[in-house]
Amino acid sequence: MQDGQLVSFYIGLMSGTSLDAVDSVLVDFAGKHPRLLASHSHPFPEALQKTLLSIQHPHEATLQLVAELDRQMGLLLAEAALALIAKSGANIIDIRAIGSHGQTLCHHPDGPSPFTLQIGDPNLIAEKTAITTVADLRRRDMAAGGQGAPLVPLFHHAVFRSASTNRCILNLGGIANITVLPANEADPIRGFDTGPGNGLLDTWIKHSLGEALDKNGAWGASGIVDQRLLQQFERDPYFSQPPPKSTGREYFSTNWLGQHIQRFGETLPAENVQRTLAELTTRTIAQAISDHAQSTSELYVCGGGSHNNLLMDGLAANMPDCKITTTADLGIPADWVEAVAFAWLARRTLHGQAGNAPAVTGASQEVILGGIYPGAIDREHRNSKEN
Repeated sequence: MQDGQLVSFYIGLMSGTSLDAVDSVLVDFAGKHPRLLASHSHPFPEALQKTLLSIQHPHEATLQLVAELDRQMGLLLAEAALALIAKSGANIIDIRAIGSHGQTLCHHPDGPSPFTLQIGDPNLIAEKTAITTVADLRRRDMAAGGQGAPLVPLFHHAVFRSASTNRCILNLGGIANITVLPANEADPIRGFDTGPGNGLLDTWIKHSLGEALDKNGAWGASGIVDQRLLQQFERDPYFSQPPPKSTGREYFSTNWLGQHIQRFGETLPAENVQRTLAELTTRTIAQAISDHAQSTSELYVCGGGSHNNLLMDGLAANMPDCKITTTADLGIPADWVEAVAFAWLARRTLHGQAGNAPAVTGASQEVILGGIYPGAIDREHRNSKEN
């Protein structure tokens, strides 16, 4: 406590499309820039991970299964927050709120009935941790006509923008997305999902070798790019679709990959498929930046893909005139940027500030994101002030 007020500590919880772990961070927002106090990577139970990965489309999940997964994810997210608190040694009363992204089960932002669904019951998080929880952050933007994603560009603008250099921030998670940060403050920020990031690479190595991921991109680097397959991948209409746009694992799925490979009617060396998928990721990112942020001179990478040497080398090869490094050079390690962003978004929600960027998502207006689920600590604090 400071001067009778809760200090500006927030927790961010992020569970991405790669389903490798729940990222949790403790952040101090008291200063001009967020200060990362502690971080924790919380493992997925194997059975939960397997079930989530098996759901490629909404019709594959019953209502009962969705409800059960919502509860299981809520408990897992609460565990991740409590493990972070124990690891950090922080006093729980000093933590103002938790911002939880949840686990995206399906994301369909286009069509006559657009929707997005992130599971991980925030009631359970607030109850198990006693900390106020802000969650369901995407649907309010969608209610205002937006894509509901990506939501991190406003955070990128607040923390990573330069007044002298045109930058892009690239999040290389299961899906890749970019934020365009022009040096000119009068120019709007932009951002969108470029297409697959690590997701298809993880899918293919799991199918081929039984491994969870291609560490450092070593297996993919042993193959060669199959130009025919690459050209077939690149003909997917998503890549030429103009922003605002967003996508997910239910689109760039196991089925998507299998359909493309089967069209060849021949067996392709597995390592060549992996190499070609890596080239697809880096080429579509480079093309998106060329089409929509041509003046970019600096690219800062975050997310799990920043550890994949094949992807990083591919970006350098496809963008030879651009400085490419990670967000660690801007003060936040690459693994924790998204989790910090959702802590930041929770803070904005509690302060009554908008969390979306209409120029990014296509929403009709700025809106305050998410629902607020008061924790016992927050209720006790308010009651003591009222009494």
